[in-house]
Amino acid sequence: MSFTRAIATCFRNYVTFSGRASRPEYWWFFLFCFAGSIAAGILDGIVFGAAEVEMTGTSFRAESRGPIASLFSLAVLLPALAVGWRRMHDTGRSGLYVLYPLIATVGIFTFISFVGGMEILASGDPGQLFSGIVGLILIPAFIILAISPFLVLWWLSRPTQPEANQWGPPPAAARRSA
Repeated sequence: MSFTRAIATCFRNYVTFSGRASRPEYWWFFLFCFAGSIAAGILDGIVFGAAEVEMTGTSFRAESRGPIASLFSLAVLLPALAVGWRRMHDTGRSGLYVLYPLIATVGIFTFISFVGGMEILASGDPGQLFSGIVGLILIPAFIILAISPFLVLWWLSRPTQPEANQWGPPPAAARRSA
């Protein structure tokens, strides 16, 4: 699959979460999103003025004054999620696996809120949050959160299942029969 065909396919299947997507389709669209984000950020800087970048000690803050990068990100959000979902199907996994990092993040922050952790963090002693039984739950949860994006990336890079699975025939076979 070529670069332009992959992008056309992803936009044609804007919110199609069923079926399968080949590795080239996913990675060409990923490259398009990455390059498009950079180009939109540069265009924001040209049209709306340079972005502000501030570094103080160990903190870093970047702020853009233009809407182009945000609009581009919003425009490709659903097709990127859909192609990732279909790519997981192509490797024989549920598309829900692509959301593991988000699910882990929401779970951790929900748990922290449930145990009153926001007040502990606001008090200025975050080490207190990782003590006792709460710490026994949070430490493995943060390890899982740190590992989950790499696991999803590994799954997305797996080869296509050559045979039909519960989500349909392999992408190449589906194109030949269409």
